[in-house]
Amino acid sequence: MNEEKVITLKPDRKIFEDIYFSGNQGNLLFSPTTKSKTITTIAAAVIVFIVFLIKDNLSKESVGILYFLSFIFLLCAVFLSVSVNKVSRWKKQVNHYLSVLERCKVYEIRFDQNFFTVNIDGEKETSEWKDFEYFDSNNEFISLEGKYSYMFPRKAMSEKEYSFLKNTLKEKVNINP
Repeated sequence: MNEEKVITLKPDRKIFEDIYFSGNQGNLLFSPTTKSKTITTIAAAVIVFIVFLIKDNLSKESVGILYFLSFIFLLCAVFLSVSVNKVSRWKKQVNHYLSVLERCKVYEIRFDQNFFTVNIDGEKETSEWKDFEYFDSNNEFISLEGKYSYMFPRKAMSEKEYSFLKNTLKEKVNINP
């Protein structure tokens, strides 16, 4: 592969959105990152509420349990808040990127023997092949991580281009665990 290969991608927001937000990824309370914390916080709140309802039946020495459980609930709420904030920031970045894609006229990948370049409306990110640390592919998309990270949906290019890109990445990206 001495000559430069160019793959032009269709910058259709819906194609990219379907991948980025699959599996409730964009849901603030029930994304894979926050789901367990949401459930734990709800369970802690229910327990605190039940103990609060029966606090009159507790002895004076046992009232400390209510304070302890309230502290646990507060701790769960703080962890949930941190996770929700993380998902919210990620979602904001993805939506910004999707907006850029929606407005772009040119979205192409160029690569040759030494370099890999992504061009979005003249803004180019060029990497040497050695800059990439990891690549993965499935039926929906190819992900490529390194100096820059990318996700290329299968639907955004022809089947032939997808296979060619996948095979080139297998050949060029050294995956040494």
